[in-house]
Amino acid sequence: MPQKDKRITPTDGGIFRDLANQIKLITRLMSDPRVSPLLKLLPMGTLIYLVFPDIVPGPIDDAVVIGLGTYFFVELCPPDVVQEHRDALQRVVPGKWKEPDDTPEIKEEDIIDGEYREK
Repeated sequence: MPQKDKRITPTDGGIFRDLANQIKLITRLMSDPRVSPLLKLLPMGTLIYLVFPDIVPGPIDDAVVIGLGTYFFVELCPPDVVQEHRDALQRVVPGKWKEPDDTPEIKEEDIIDGEYREK
């Protein structure tokens, strides 16, 4: 029986780029006035938990608490505001592709001849 290929191929930028984008998204949402101030307490609470992890006793993993806090913050924010910030982070520009057929034909009279001199 042939062996399966067990290589992991990263997508776009990998986990570190996704993590950096998530942190940037949360920072942008925290400074957006359209997000409820009460909702902004959620990431602040996870940040406090990051600094003082022994606030909640028991076998709760710190990464789970921080991950869930940031996940719920983004999910509870208004979807249109979140999408607007995600688009800005990914530099998505709304528009349509211009096909090569749509480009105007260059005529000989449109060409300007010139020289370049460096001083």
